Amino acid sequence: MSHPPATSSTDNDVQVRTLLRGLPSLKGPYEPVDWAAFPATPQVAFVNWLRDAIAATEANARPYEPHAMTVSTVDAEGFPDARVLILKNVDARGWHFAAKADSPKGRQLQANPACALTFYWSPLGRQVRIRGKARLLPAEERAADFLARPIASRVSALASPQSEVMSSDETAAKEELVRRTREAQALFDEDPDYVSPGWYLYVLNPTEVEFWQGAEDRQHGRLRYVRIENESGPVPPTWKKESLWP
Repeated sequence: MSHPPATSSTDNDVQVRTLLRGLPSLKGPYEPVDWAAFPATPQVAFVNWLRDAIAATEANARPYEPHAMTVSTVDAEGFPDARVLILKNVDARGWHFAAKADSPKGRQLQANPACALTFYWSPLGRQVRIRGKARLLPAEERAADFLARPIASRVSALASPQSEVMSSDETAAKEELVRRTREAQALFDEDPDYVSPGWYLYVLNPTEVEFWQGAEDRQHGRLRYVRIENESGPVPPTWKKESLWP
């Protein structure tokens, strides 16, 4: 595909702006949402919307991953960091996701558990935003999650020092990865139930969950759940629902 050459940075800025302005957004039509009928907890509401997103994917046969989410963390300097991960589970405790302990996100969460998740389901014009703190789940749950991964994914997780700088020598870097992969594969050949001690499974315990339904006329719908802690002890929290301006 060819692109028209830009004669200056200003021309290029205009071209990019025009390109972006020409892209459609929120074209709908979308199903109306009965906000008054939303359940008492955001977990149940989320699973309902997740099922809708999965059904929309299956109906349209699109290369679309409704369980993909953006996970945002904060580094030591206070800068936000974000990446796309796969949702592992949702239960009364919150939203589950995995991370390698020595990865940037793993190190950031160990230093600062503040975290946010964002889901965007474009076929439905829906977004869910979740804020809270990530908590490390027990070792048996981490092990079960690791062993549920395909063997190739387990090998890769063990072999690759995620996000570390590779050798500038491309050949040497490839040879190093091949060596690491071979060693990891040999370990699993010897012990198929081996669990990497650096495989962490987190649950995001939410304080706020916002559901957003886009609209073609830009009169978007928003509903926010705010957690109210129970002072009587470790019982499930209650949730206050708030309608928000578009």
